[in-house]
Amino acid sequence: MPNGSTTNEKSTGLQIKLPAKAENVAVIRHALAGLAEEIGMDEAAIADLKTVVTEASMNVVVHAYPDGLGPLLVEADPDTEGLTVKVSDSGAGISPQANSERASLKLGLSLIAALSSSFSISGGLDRGTEVMMRLPLHGGGAGSNGSDDDAEISVETSGAEVTVGRAELLEPVLARLVGALAARRELSVERVSDAVLVTDAIAGAAPGRFADGRVRVGLGESEDRLELRLGPMEKGAGAEIRRELEVPGVGGSLEKLADGLAVDESSDGDYLIVRFAGLAAA
Repeated sequence: MPNGSTTNEKSTGLQIKLPAKAENVAVIRHALAGLAEEIGMDEAAIADLKTVVTEASMNVVVHAYPDGLGPLLVEADPDTEGLTVKVSDSGAGISPQANSERASLKLGLSLIAALSSSFSISGGLDRGTEVMMRLPLHGGGAGSNGSDDDAEISVETSGAEVTVGRAELLEPVLARLVGALAARRELSVERVSDAVLVTDAIAGAAPGRFADGRVRVGLGESEDRLELRLGPMEKGAGAEIRRELEVPGVGGSLEKLADGLAVDESSDGDYLIVRFAGLAAA
């Protein structure tokens, strides 16, 4: 983001931080689509949202860090009439020079402006860039048809974190994220369903257990596992959620569908750590 600016700590929507790599853009689309569905966006508006977010994020990937890799930051704040999305970086900024790369950049920004109900861009050379977009609940259908959701997702999640501003939004967002990350591996339908079922149950039990109503989801992935770290929760909340994963009358627990579930009692609260192993492609 432009130097001197800070992430909105009181955001009631989503905040996503990922390395600025092309393969991470699909993960951002999935997370925002989950939020958009929850607030009642129609299919045309969600298609427009995916298009503008892809364009703005790819501008960061291509232009922000010519000498190395840096962060791609996305914030999305919903309200009763739509969604405001901010995509920012701390890189080189946008130059007005005309060449083939800058021409493609201008085309991308023009598309964003055309599909958004409002659009602004700020920053400058060596000050990073911030693109702000406003998407209404009902779209014009001029954007992507959404088929990119079926594309393979390969995410480098080192240092990745998603912040959900309201705990009640955790379930749809987490389901899309986990489904996207798990499904890209050559897993059986049953194993992907296990991962989504466990995280759905955790998300359903979690609201009300976060002191400030916000949830941070740390993402970790390797060739053979996916790990989620959710918190900070109130003291003792992690153990309570584990108990609520028990299935009445069955004598079992949804926890058994995961390959590891632990509670980290940190100084700022409990963190629930969920691991799914055996994710390596066949």
